[in-house]
Amino acid sequence: MKQLIELIAKSLVDNPAMVIVNEKNDGETLVYELSVADDDMGKVIGKQGRIAKALRTVVKAAAARKYKKVIVDII
Repeated sequence: MKQLIELIAKSLVDNPAMVIVNEKNDGETLVYELSVADDDMGKVIGKQGRIAKALRTVVKAAAARKYKKVIVDII
């Protein structure tokens, strides 16, 4: 899951070296914190949050196969 988030985020930004994904386990929920460079924040969020919503949808669909609840936070 972490690699999926990194792959998508790195393909969106201008500075892929600054993409960092941290994984936290909160019981039944996995929380992924996505951090990118300040200049690339708009590219990851998108207009009206459309890209962020799409990223979360893809990750939740992948997690559904493993019966896990996943949250993606963009920091």
